[in-house]
Amino acid sequence: MATKKWVVDPTHSEVHFKVKHLMITNVTGSFGLFTVDAVTEDEDFSKATVSFSATVNSINTNNEQRDAHLRSADFFDETSYPLIKFDATRFVSVDNDGSYDLYGNLSIKGTSKEIKLSAEFGGVVKDGYGNTKAGFTINGKFNRKDFGLTWSAVTEAGGVVVSEEVKIICEIQLIEQQ
Repeated sequence: MATKKWVVDPTHSEVHFKVKHLMITNVTGSFGLFTVDAVTEDEDFSKATVSFSATVNSINTNNEQRDAHLRSADFFDETSYPLIKFDATRFVSVDNDGSYDLYGNLSIKGTSKEIKLSAEFGGVVKDGYGNTKAGFTINGKFNRKDFGLTWSAVTEAGGVVVSEEVKIICEIQLIEQQ
């Protein structure tokens, strides 16, 4: 078996999140700067070593005032904690079609906790330039308050402004390094 190293293809990858606002709609955001590094035996990702990081300063919700608030100490505190990290600890096959439960440690704002994500392996192919690529769709959720993201507000009518649950939606394409 040969050890292979993979890195993210940023032009074919996306990292998004969704949070309920006023408990009636979702606000969607993304991180424009992120890395993914993986090491596999051949092209077997089931035992891969995978690490991810997102640069907090690259958060974008299409509202600069909200983005500045998210970067502040009320939320991510980017001055003290410039990165969000995820280190995979294990892949558990759900079925034979490439679906996995992906477990790992998510680190936000100095707090690290294990979370479970759903990972759908799209396969490995060679692109038109001879690069070997692997694709994944990753989804999950976590409670933001578990990571010190405790800012909260209530409407005049007593409703919650921002939900505690954060949904993660990612499309990740990796390139094998030669």
